[in-house]
Amino acid sequence: MAEIFPRLWRYCLVLTRNKDNANDLAQAACERALEKADKFKTGTHLDRWVFRIAQRIWLNELRSQAVRRGGGLVSVDDVDVPDTKTDTETNIYASQVLKEVYLLPEAQRIAVLLVYVEGFSYKDAAQVLDIPIGTVMSRLAAARGRISKRMDREGTGSE
Repeated sequence: MAEIFPRLWRYCLVLTRNKDNANDLAQAACERALEKADKFKTGTHLDRWVFRIAQRIWLNELRSQAVRRGGGLVSVDDVDVPDTKTDTETNIYASQVLKEVYLLPEAQRIAVLLVYVEGFSYKDAAQVLDIPIGTVMSRLAAARGRISKRMDREGTGSE
């Protein structure tokens, strides 16, 4: 579970957009996974199972508290993103893309995180989100289109 936790926390941050809520949600998902460990099917992917648990907990929270959002949103500048590139221009561009991702509607933002950041296949992301694979593909296409338009409009896109 330790190797999954950073990815789980990042997923929870995308869901909640709040560091404290992400911490709480990730912890709750881990606790629920431990409580329901007997329901985990050996041979399946633990990360997908735990991500799905986190999503269900979050959706239940949203349903029980219609006004869950508000203050305390995380600025993209405050999120610790590992700097794996030495090229400053690449890092600046990646930061701009990340800011655009955070501006996406929640459904698109979550699909982008699962597929492009966490590396899930479209099928696996669809299973985590409990939606058809075509919906994942549609959300990703819409997200790419929005990001591209905004970055081209701001003059930061590729020519």
